Amino acid sequence: MTAKDKLIVALDVDTIDHAIALVDQLKDSVGMFKVGMQLFTAAGPDLVRRIVLQSSRVFLDLKYHDIPNTVALAAVEATRLGVSLFNIHTSGGSEMMKWTAKAVAETAARENLAAPKVLGVTLLTSINRETLDEIGIDGQPSMVVGRLAKLAQECGLDGVVASAQEIELIRREVLQNDFMIVTPGIRSATDEVQDQRRTMTAGEAIRAGADYLVVGRPIIKAADPSAAAQRFVTEIQTAQARASQA
Repeated sequence: MTAKDKLIVALDVDTIDHAIALVDQLKDSVGMFKVGMQLFTAAGPDLVRRIVLQSSRVFLDLKYHDIPNTVALAAVEATRLGVSLFNIHTSGGSEMMKWTAKAVAETAARENLAAPKVLGVTLLTSINRETLDEIGIDGQPSMVVGRLAKLAQECGLDGVVASAQEIELIRREVLQNDFMIVTPGIRSATDEVQDQRRTMTAGEAIRAGADYLVVGRPIIKAADPSAAAQRFVTEIQTAQARASQA
């Protein structure tokens, strides 16, 4: 993939008009747009269809987590929407993940649709050891992420959403070359960390082995979102070049 293809912009806004304006402004500069819970709740599936109809790719970031049948049925609708990626929580367990992967494959084959890649959410990037202690999970975040990533691969998922700090660990745990890692909470070398605790810069994440980078506020809150996106693309290109020379 090119550097542009690896960049996903998070449309973390609250109106259709704002989202479409960003898509129009950025669709030639980035590879994909993420529609998350805020925007989907405000605008619904029609917005996703509008973005897809503009020949732009969508990562549907709703983090499904429910009983296996409910999540599998939601996965069918995500497939019909034409999204390129969507995610589910790995903590829903193996049955939920297997049902979802099967539902996507069967729906795509039966209805002659492109099958989206299904990603497992390991731990949110805002979670640290103290948070795990609060909810009764023993262990370092990296240990939990490694275990959940391996389970996702065993259940037929295409990849995971994980902090950049766990990329190398996941690559050691999952010996599958096409297992995808999508990394949120990415900033440029000059951005503040804000509320993402387990994060890296774009260049660091690419060098660690991320396939896609999700960037929100550093681009959509910038005075010039297009210029901000280009800075990320340039940083990704530089990291790819250095990696190829290593």
